[in-house]
Amino acid sequence: MTMRTTWVLAAGVVLAATTVAARPPQAGGTITGTVKVAGQASNADVVVYVVSVAGAKPAAAPAVMDQKNMKFVPHVLAVPVGTTVKFTNSDTVAHNVFSPDHDKYNLGTFGPGLSKDHVFTKCATFPCAYVQLCMIHPEMEGYVVVVPNSYFATSNDAGQFTIQGVPAGQYQVGVWYAKAKAQPKPVTVEAGKPATVDFALAK
Repeated sequence: MTMRTTWVLAAGVVLAATTVAARPPQAGGTITGTVKVAGQASNADVVVYVVSVAGAKPAAAPAVMDQKNMKFVPHVLAVPVGTTVKFTNSDTVAHNVFSPDHDKYNLGTFGPGLSKDHVFTKCATFPCAYVQLCMIHPEMEGYVVVVPNSYFATSNDAGQFTIQGVPAGQYQVGVWYAKAKAQPKPVTVEAGKPATVDFALAK
């Protein structure tokens, strides 16, 4: 074997090794579908979540629920357990934030442009829904829904949802809604492919 042949073969081995090492990991799949809520004009605000994902870690990024135009915005905020939620006040009047659910909290009263934080560290049985209330304005109501991992979505007005980047595997997908319910459903996710699951919710 000549020196030139040896060099070419060696270069080919290095190139092949480099190509394998540079190959990105296979992307996850997508869970998509539609929810229908019996007796409701809108199918929005349904939280759809993967019940259990091995090795899944909650997203570290904080979430925000605003108080704007005398409403909690968004009306339903889903977060992974361990998330810090910043409650902001974009109105021109003072607000209060409290919840009587689970570990119960009262963040007190705070004025326009200010905010208060709460960390949702506990949930005995997922999902855990915390109703958000304001002692000053009893007509205000919202929900923080604590889910077990970062694989979740909240439906739009048409009931559509998409959960992206789910690792390939077999899962149970659950739903939460304030005024109706449905049983979890199984779904099989393949890398790079969409999986579809639909729900019909009733009281």
